[in-house]
Order: sequence, then C-alpha cells, then structure tokens
Amino acid sequence: MSTALLHTGGKSKKATLSKKKLLPYWLLAPGIIWLLIFFLVPIYQLISTSTQTQGFGIGTYVQTYRFANFIDAITSSRAQLFRSFEYAFLATAFALVISYPLAYAVAFKSGRWKNTLLVLIVAPFFCSFLLRTVAWEQILGEQGLVIKVLRFLHVLGAQGHLTATPFAVVAGLTYNFLPFMTLPLYASLERIDIRMMEASGDLYANALTTFRRVTFPLSLPGVVAGTLLTFIPAAGDYINAELLGNPQTKMIGNVIEARYLEIVDYPGAAALSLVLMVTILILVMAYVKRAGTEELV
Repeated sequence: MSTALLHTGGKSKKATLSKKKLLPYWLLAPGIIWLLIFFLVPIYQLISTSTQTQGFGIGTYVQTYRFANFIDAITSSRAQLFRSFEYAFLATAFALVISYPLAYAVAFKSGRWKNTLLVLIVAPFFCSFLLRTVAWEQILGEQGLVIKVLRFLHVLGAQGHLTATPFAVVAGLTYNFLPFMTLPLYASLERIDIRMMEASGDLYANALTTFRRVTFPLSLPGVVAGTLLTFIPAAGDYINAELLGNPQTKMIGNVIEARYLEIVDYPGAAALSLVLMVTILILVMAYVKRAGTEELV
C-alpha cells in the first residue's frame, strides 16, 4: 500500500513539474497568437501580393510570381526612396542634438521637477499625430509667429515661406518623433552612477572630457535605441510630406499610399513596402553592429 502511495505521489510530482515547465509557454501564447495573426499573416500576404500581376478586371490580380515587380518599383521610385532616407537621417540627427541636452538636464539637473518635465515630454502623445502635424503647418504658415520673426530679422524675404519646403518636412518629422529620442536617452542617462562622473572630476578631467570619456559612452545604448526609434518610423512616414511638403518633397510613404488608394496598384505598392522594410532592416543591422550594441536587437 505504501508502495502504491509512493508511486501515486511520484506521478503527482511529475505532473506538477510538467505543468510548471509548460507555464512559460502558456504565458507566451497570447503574444505568439497576436504575432501570428497581426504580423506574420500580413507579412505573408504582402509578399504574396508583391509578385502578382494585373488580372482581367480593374483591381484584380493573379499570382504569377513576377519578381520583376521589385525592380520596377525601385526604378520608378528611386528618387523618393533616397529622399525618404535623407529626410529621416536629418530628422534623426536634429532630434539627437535637441534631445540629448534635454534628457541630460532631466536626468541630472531637474531635481523635484523631474516628473513634471517627463510628463511635458510625453504630453504630445496625448494628441493625434495628424493634429500635431496640422498644428505644425499653422506654426510655419504665413501668419505664424516663426515666419514673422524670421522676416523681422531679415532671414526671410517678403515672399519667403517655410511651408511646402524640405525644411518644413524635416522640421515636422523632428518634432513628431522627438519624444522617441528623448525617452530612451533619459532612461540610459538615468542609470549612470553619478559617482563615476565625480570620480572623473577627481582625476582632473574637465567637464568636456568627462562627457566624452564617461557620460556619452555609458549612454550609448540610449543613443542607439533613440536613433532607431526615430529613424525607422520617419523613413516610412508620409503625413509630414503630405501636409508640410510639395510634389518635389514626396517620400516613399506617399508613393506607397498613392499606389494603394489612388492608382490601385497593389503589387507595386506591396513591392515598394517590402523594399523599404528590407532596406531599413539592413541599415539597422549594420548600424547596430557598428555601434557595438547588438544586444538591442
């Protein structure tokens, strides 16, 4: 009888251990299901659509595995593709220059105002991305304060304008994605032990040397994360170019949007989308490897 009880107890223990081993997978199940439905399935559909050709009716396509769609897409939209990366790079660089001093001040100099400043940084997210861009259009418009000040200082002539220019597009991208740069930088700077900076001063390093040799290297993960979070969405954005630009400042996102909704060229739009995704992925991997922070991906 005791042997039977021991045997039963062993089975129960094994069942409990088995359930404990399966628990992490059950916890991961909702996320995996979400990725399957809303990521892998759309990606598969996008790849499938990108190799289709025109059918017999308008808006109908058949699968012919025409990989030349990718070459056609790149050839016809090369200028917009390069322009997108140019604008995204400029917006990321400006965002970094603006955000680093801001994040540094919040992390080390804000004192009891830290939480208030963080709320102010996140506050733009309380408003729609589209509305923020429309507001920026008004700020840079003919009746806006910016252009009046620039004309008063004779930086712009009487007929000069800021909207419908590359400057306006890059400025809009920088403004809209500024929190994506600031928050990772703040999180990285906040983790730095202030005693390391003080030790640098004790070793007769000036403020610039301390920043260059201690602060910036330790904040590099935040720099990499912030630049990625800014560059990736900026490269695919089309709202800023649509509202703040002109036909000569259109980005690849505008071309994809037009092919989907106006031209109804689904294979061309899908091919362009995949080209953009793959190009961004290659650039990101090369950047992360160069920065020496592969653990971020």
